[in-house]
Amino acid sequence: MKSILFPAFLRSTSCLLAVGLLGVGLAGAACAEDAVNPNGAPSAFIQAVGNNALNAIKQSTQVKKGDLNAINQIVDQYVLPYVNLEKTTRLSAGRYWRQATATQQQALVRAFKGTLIRTYSGAFTKVTPESTLTIAPFRGDPKADDVVVRSTLTQGNAPSIGVGYRLEKSPQGWKIYDLNVEGIWLIQNYRNQFADQIARNGIDGLIKALNQHNQ
Repeated sequence: MKSILFPAFLRSTSCLLAVGLLGVGLAGAACAEDAVNPNGAPSAFIQAVGNNALNAIKQSTQVKKGDLNAINQIVDQYVLPYVNLEKTTRLSAGRYWRQATATQQQALVRAFKGTLIRTYSGAFTKVTPESTLTIAPFRGDPKADDVVVRSTLTQGNAPSIGVGYRLEKSPQGWKIYDLNVEGIWLIQNYRNQFADQIARNGIDGLIKALNQHNQ
């Protein structure tokens, strides 16, 4: 069966996506934990979330060894509280989400979380003090409920990378639900893969394929 988990795009950019998600504000990562204000300015929100996650990564020898349990703990503590993973999964599944039962939807969210962490875990071991990320001036409507925060990631001698974060305003404040690296959105990429898998094997087939890879 053709893998839906590692197309050419993910093989070449999975590391960049992970560093993009957690690489916000690298210049200040050695400081104490930043206060995250989900109701503040979108750029400041992304800066604080990224600083705290990266501090935790840099301080964890287990993460640098690729320990998935340690990576899960950091993601659960520092990232997921500010990510709407259900929306990411729902938009990736597209019209098929409405065809899934509530139980299937929950199982798909859990499986997708595991897939994203495993796919991007290698990038966590490559975070270095030399990396920096510059948040671009926010040019959207400050009163909008759905915005994009754009940035440029610089990594030592590697080329600079454009990274964008799509956020929505929820009752709890800003939530990240999509990520763009060099013009390619994560949700759009996975939507094509999910649709192909579901068309051939159904929702349960997609869940099974994701979970098999996560083992």
